[in-house]
Amino acid sequence: TDNPSFNPEHLLGQYIPLHYHHHMLQDQDRTLSFRKAIEAVVSPGMKVVELGCGTGILSSFAARRGANVTCIERNPALVACSKKFSKLNHIADRMNVIEQDATHFLPSEPVDVVICEMLHVGMLREQQLAVIEAFKRNYLQCIGLPLPKFIPEASLLTIQLIEQNFEFQDYYAPIPIFQSPAAETTGTNELSSPHRYGEVIYSESFPQGFHCQRKIRMEQSGYVNAVRLLTQNILHIDIERSESVNWANQFLVLPLEQPFAAFKDEMIPITFRYHGGDDLESFQQGLSVSLPASRRQLRAA
Repeated sequence: TDNPSFNPEHLLGQYIPLHYHHHMLQDQDRTLSFRKAIEAVVSPGMKVVELGCGTGILSSFAARRGANVTCIERNPALVACSKKFSKLNHIADRMNVIEQDATHFLPSEPVDVVICEMLHVGMLREQQLAVIEAFKRNYLQCIGLPLPKFIPEASLLTIQLIEQNFEFQDYYAPIPIFQSPAAETTGTNELSSPHRYGEVIYSESFPQGFHCQRKIRMEQSGYVNAVRLLTQNILHIDIERSESVNWANQFLVLPLEQPFAAFKDEMIPITFRYHGGDDLESFQQGLSVSLPASRRQLRAA
């Protein structure tokens, strides 16, 4: 934008205001999954850091386990709230809330566990990758190896072809749609299986962007008018029990500019490239989903 007063960091998804946080507090699948993972990992006396603590609920799970938690939050309103709420919940002595951009945080002592939930489906909009990358770089400079344990431990990114109903009270409006992973998705016809195009293992080196150039097989005939992004986050892996605590972001349906009919077993070319934290519009502008070359040639003839 040409507006000099516009600050892209204040866009929803990168700088989430207080009045949106009730959605996250009410999301029991999110909070219970993180609570289970944190309680499995954190023990009394541990040093824990949360990057982007928001209202402090995830930090509270670690504090209640007897850990000393450093909470980093850049939004002054949320800093005030998390301090207030920690007092109301009688854990203020174990939660130190610092107003700071998480990418600038320099730890002064070794840390056992890092919690970071700046997660948006597909790693779009929010700054999970950049924040954790900055923390690892700062930590290695200030403290050195070994790195702390991260919650989540990994994120798996997938995409699938779908046919989506974009009719709203007889009004056709092909717009992005968020869907709850836990609910039945009415109006969505899955035309392919989800295909993995990226993975992030937070304790290891990971990409800051993703690129896909492949062909996806149609598992049934249909009208390809959208893609759906699905992101599964592995919060904790219990190797001894061969179990994991997982949490999925909301599914994201993105309409295609040029829908087309395709048949079962056809291989549909799909290409995209984006950087972590990019907005939805940037992703859609770089997305190409088209008929197979043989069908395009027949249509041209």
